[in-house]
Amino acid sequence: MKHYKILFICVVAVTAIYIGRISYIQLFTERYRLNGENTSIKPEYEIPLRGVIMDRKGRILVGNMLTYELNYTQSMMDDSFDTIQFCKLVDITKQEFIEKITPLNSKRSYQKSIPKVFLKNLERKDVARIQEKLYRYPAFSLGRRPERSYLVETAGNVLGYINEVNDAYIKRDSLYYLPGDLAGMAGVEKSYEAELRGVKGVKYYKKDIHQQNIGSYEDGKYDIDAQSGKDLMLSIDYELQALAEELLEGKWGAAVAIDPKTGEILCMASAPTINPKALTGKYKQHNLYQLLNDSMRKPMYDRAVQAAYPPGSTFKLLNGLVGQQLGVITDSTAYACRHGSRIGRRFVKCHDAGMIRLVPGIQNSCNSYFCKSYIGMLEKDSANVEKGLDEWNKLISSFGLNSYFGNDLAVGNKGNIPDSKFYNQWYSKGGWNAYSIFSNGIGQGEVLTTPLQMANFVSAIANKGFYYTPHIVKEIDGKPIENSNFTKPKKTLVDEKYFPKVIQGMSQVVTNGTARGILTKSFTQAGKTGTSQVPHGARDHSNFVLFAPVENPKIAIAVVVENGGFGATSAAPIATLLAEKYLLNKIERTYLVERLKKMNLYGQYRKNYINKLKAKGWYVAPDTIKADSLKVDNKRKN
Repeated sequence: MKHYKILFICVVAVTAIYIGRISYIQLFTERYRLNGENTSIKPEYEIPLRGVIMDRKGRILVGNMLTYELNYTQSMMDDSFDTIQFCKLVDITKQEFIEKITPLNSKRSYQKSIPKVFLKNLERKDVARIQEKLYRYPAFSLGRRPERSYLVETAGNVLGYINEVNDAYIKRDSLYYLPGDLAGMAGVEKSYEAELRGVKGVKYYKKDIHQQNIGSYEDGKYDIDAQSGKDLMLSIDYELQALAEELLEGKWGAAVAIDPKTGEILCMASAPTINPKALTGKYKQHNLYQLLNDSMRKPMYDRAVQAAYPPGSTFKLLNGLVGQQLGVITDSTAYACRHGSRIGRRFVKCHDAGMIRLVPGIQNSCNSYFCKSYIGMLEKDSANVEKGLDEWNKLISSFGLNSYFGNDLAVGNKGNIPDSKFYNQWYSKGGWNAYSIFSNGIGQGEVLTTPLQMANFVSAIANKGFYYTPHIVKEIDGKPIENSNFTKPKKTLVDEKYFPKVIQGMSQVVTNGTARGILTKSFTQAGKTGTSQVPHGARDHSNFVLFAPVENPKIAIAVVVENGGFGATSAAPIATLLAEKYLLNKIERTYLVERLKKMNLYGQYRKNYINKLKAKGWYVAPDTIKADSLKVDNKRKN
């Protein structure tokens, strides 16, 4: 019996402690007192202005404007509400009213006492008309909300856009976001959402039984002032970005430029381009739907960082460096080429002939040289090709490939640098050898890189063995970024002594090699053409990488033009014009600009798209669609 008394006393004591603690939280802690009295005290939130976004020269790219909206508070709706008259007032149909009000009444995340957005982006003339008679409908109120104002018509993939948060977004950060709030959904708007959004203000008001304000709660003691978001200065040079998008008009692909001394992204163009102004205003949702569902052009797909392409012959630069590091080649090592070579069971074509060494191999883009040297790397230890491939993979990856970088971009693709594990899964263990995968030596095969990664490995070559993680923000609220990931150099696993010969070969590409058509007297350039093969008979992609000036690199560039043909045809002229604009602050070779403007590849893209649909059995000929439409029209007439 004594034990039962002790147990009873313990239970009572623990219960008393819990009751005391709960009472303290509810009665003496203001945060919970406000919630406990929420039938008479209501919060009203003030949405702060988002931070301004500027380019590296201080040009404002994104600002703010105030828009009008009609808000709905479910707890203030009564049975006397006249739906028909209200619909006439706000100029919507009854069906539209039902479609808008139903989710606001049904979603659990929506508190009945907190206003939710019913109509947004109201025009001033509509606001004036609605305001006169809105007193008849106490459940509805007019409000103002900051909306984005994009001051430029380009760089949509860089800037991104904001949109209303959904339930899943709110769940991730329920302490800040409420239904109707806006947040960054792409680009810089998304990746720097925490800095741009600011701090939401809140004011507590006492309400009467009709939910009307009767005064501030405790003279505003617990109110929080709104704080505007932080301003961002991007590393982007807007004039360079605009030029890149102009040169890519009529083409699909990407152009990325980096300052090799800092890792700052100077331009990051993706084509087809997006006009950010289309993602604001009354028709925002319609335009967004159209862009997201454009299955042919895919404008919302940022090709600069999401598209992984075979780098083609631009990849020979890395294989030339890695081959030296592994001791397989020196600058005097020579391989025979007779306009190509037989590699295993295949004959690889080439424009070169003779005994080819490293520098002329780069200059003239010799396939034989780099296929044979790549096989040599894998067979360095003839007893273990897997080991050779993994050593190659490790050295190549040290240039920032096969990874997401850990940069400050909203999206990305890590590409692919295959290792032994990859091929053991692809072919099965023991089912492959150096001759099965020799095309990796010339940037084909299973090697995939994004244009951003290509620009970065060119930066590492320009720096003779190190790079800074590419990043797109230069300053936050006037203060330089301090993230060590962006400010400390990353060293590659290739010794500095092996870079000069590769750079010499790149210089000769422009002076007397495959890209001699872009030579200029105004500045020196080191580049490399690339032509990556595309399956299903489509025209090859045009690739080019470049840094300039050779003696003091200030810009590193990578350009990919889908189905653009040879690297020197379309990608190289774009890259050299971007270098010219950045270094000279003007364009001297206007004839190149005019030539690129006339180059329109949409016919090729449409043909590719139709072939893709046919391969999947989804293609319907236009004549068939027209005939079906006529049948429907005739039925209606009859």
